[in-house]
Amino acid sequence: MEPSSVVIEIGAVALVIGALVGLILGLTGAGGSLFAVPLLILGLGVSASQATGLALAAVAASALWGVIVRLPRGEVVWLPAIVLAISGAVMAPLGRWLAAMVPETLLLVGFAILVVFVAMRMWRQSTQAPESAKVTRASQGQRVSEKEAALCRFSPSGQLELKPRCLLGVVLGGVGAGILSGLFGVGGGFVIVPLLVLLTGLSISAAVATSLAVIAVISSAGFASFLYFGDGIDYALLAWLIIGGVLGMLLGSLVASRLAGPSLQKGFVIAMLSLTAATLAGQL
Repeated sequence: MEPSSVVIEIGAVALVIGALVGLILGLTGAGGSLFAVPLLILGLGVSASQATGLALAAVAASALWGVIVRLPRGEVVWLPAIVLAISGAVMAPLGRWLAAMVPETLLLVGFAILVVFVAMRMWRQSTQAPESAKVTRASQGQRVSEKEAALCRFSPSGQLELKPRCLLGVVLGGVGAGILSGLFGVGGGFVIVPLLVLLTGLSISAAVATSLAVIAVISSAGFASFLYFGDGIDYALLAWLIIGGVLGMLLGSLVASRLAGPSLQKGFVIAMLSLTAATLAGQL
């Protein structure tokens, strides 16, 4: 095969992978990088370390575009987004440093364990609380009851009050998302979305929009850490991933109201587990 044909083929595969990442983020607000890492390893043959770095950059770009698209709707709640983003971005380099200390095979096994944990939570959510899977069908104005939002409260004017207990919960959530981001190349949306719903009582749609803003910052910090610790990157490949991610995010935002739901979430779980199992089997 001619070198130019190989380059075109690699670019096309990267474009498709990026589009899938963006589509998943657009539909669910989370999980894009959990698909990206095994797809990059299986589809392009990159190492697990390279896959995490590429996934972080692709997810950051896709999430940023998702925030831009949602800005006119006013869905992003900026106060918890800023706290989560700062605490997560500060801890992402620690996760990347830990990743550099861990053998690649062990890192991949850890990633697989993380995928299984997220898959179990998503499956249980789609079975026991199917309405929560319909992320785009929840009204922005709807919030869970004050009892369910035990740590955080909204003032009569509608502003979130970050009192000490609430602030601690949000910061700890950001810390966890940041470490996972640097360690496994994930955006942390699977942590951030349920955390926002639980702590602040936001509707699912507002939590997803806010999560995308946080993911954009944390993933960017994780990617910067990836570069800082000396890992090279194929920028041509990254460009195709980002282009695909933006296109996928745009498509996801357009069709989410018709596709989002428990059946789609279960399909994601099956695909995510299958991809991760195939990747783990191939590497081991």
